[in-house]
Amino acid sequence: MADSCVFCEIVAGTSPASVVHADEDVLAIMDIQPVNPGHLLVIPRRHVVGLADLPEDLGSAVWSTAHRLAGAVRRSGLRCEGINLFLADGEAAFQEVFHVHLHVVPRFTGDTFRLSADWRVRDRDLLDSDAAAVRESFPG
Repeated sequence: MADSCVFCEIVAGTSPASVVHADEDVLAIMDIQPVNPGHLLVIPRRHVVGLADLPEDLGSAVWSTAHRLAGAVRRSGLRCEGINLFLADGEAAFQEVFHVHLHVVPRFTGDTFRLSADWRVRDRDLLDSDAAAVRESFPG
């Protein structure tokens, strides 16, 4: 357990949480500050700060659990016309708790959740240059 990590405390059972799912790899809990009713967090039991530290098999377990829970939210009777999966990796990406967690956010027409940005079409040569930079760094 990491020092003063609220998610590690929840995993250890020393902090309260409304648990939706638990298995040997992950825990899914209700978000204490939900965007909408049914907003869940899927967290690995092991303390992992960010994506760079997340082993692929554990990331797959987080994603798979979130995928199945998204279906459960849709079937639950809670208002849900769509789902957003959101993971903030790093302070600049608005990560507030530095233990990897994937948000499962029920969405419906007229809700107030927004990601604001300057959505512009980028020139193809710049996109190609960015693609080359990422491709050269890709470990796969």
